[in-house]
Amino acid sequence: MKKPTKRRASNGNTAGKSSVKSPGLKPRFRVVCGKTIALGPGKVELLELLVETGSLNEAARRLDMSYMRAWTLVNTMNDCFREPVVVTERGGKTGGGMKVTAAGRLALTLYRKIQSTALSSTAASWRRLQKLLRS
Repeated sequence: MKKPTKRRASNGNTAGKSSVKSPGLKPRFRVVCGKTIALGPGKVELLELLVETGSLNEAARRLDMSYMRAWTLVNTMNDCFREPVVVTERGGKTGGGMKVTAAGRLALTLYRKIQSTALSSTAASWRRLQKLLRS
């Protein structure tokens, strides 16, 4: 059985690194409800892993995050949305798990669409900015 790899979100900071890599544009949107971040890059990554694994414990492990931190992020998302984005499933022979709801899957899709649209709409300016950067 293939060992799952850990996914770790990068903050894009390359300060102190000796080699210059080719520049990239990486928009990082956050959906806020008051002072609470309802959805952002880390929560999206957690949701995507929940879709993939069906397990909060496994998703947290792959993100190198504590189970409690992952549980807190899920609760925050559920509190911010009209409908839960994640629900727990009761155990059985295979044990319990977590399921991303239809609302959660739609939120993921829309978040990724916002990112894609932002990249597309900034393409011309990004090409001009790239010319100013070291390659």
